[in-house]
Amino acid sequence: MKTLEKSVAEKLLKIKAVKLQPNNPFVWASGWNSPIYCDNRKTLSYPQIRSYIKIELARLILEMYPDVEVIAGVATGAIAQAALVADTLGLPFVYVRPTPKDHGLENMIEGDLRPKQKVVVIEDLISTGGSSLKAVEAIRNDGSEVLGMVAIFTYGFPVATARFKKAKVKLTTLCNYDSVLSEALATNYISVDDIETLQEWRQNPSTWKIE
Repeated sequence: MKTLEKSVAEKLLKIKAVKLQPNNPFVWASGWNSPIYCDNRKTLSYPQIRSYIKIELARLILEMYPDVEVIAGVATGAIAQAALVADTLGLPFVYVRPTPKDHGLENMIEGDLRPKQKVVVIEDLISTGGSSLKAVEAIRNDGSEVLGMVAIFTYGFPVATARFKKAKVKLTTLCNYDSVLSEALATNYISVDDIETLQEWRQNPSTWKIE
């Protein structure tokens, strides 16, 4: 029987939501060189995979946070998935902007979130954790309680682990970097020789470059 992590990794690789190019790195918006690129918004274009992820996120939330009152999505990547999960659970939905809107009410949180409500935050991708935890901070500053965060995928950077620990936010993901590498190796997407390169990158992603 496949584990959840393996099953999700298989699906992300199949639709090229995750791409691995250890010998021809991508360049992220941050300027980092990276042997991997992840775009989980692609899952929204595949109904069966979209539903699978929605159901698994909803299941995790029910198991871990049965007293949840509101689902919050982090803009922009997690808005659609979080709305789907909120609909599945029959719960209110809000989303959190990276910065306050520059006109009108200047909202950072869009939707009706009331003080002291119990919130689970949904994210599509965890990299360094900065933007994800900024959303948590906005919700807390608004007077609500963040029970935890669930996400589709994490790179598992040490800096992110440290940041979530410091912020006292429990993070649970459907899939992770190690599971993707394991599945990619099993399907001959990458070779054993690529693993060392891919692991080296994760330890120092900001300074890594191909030799």
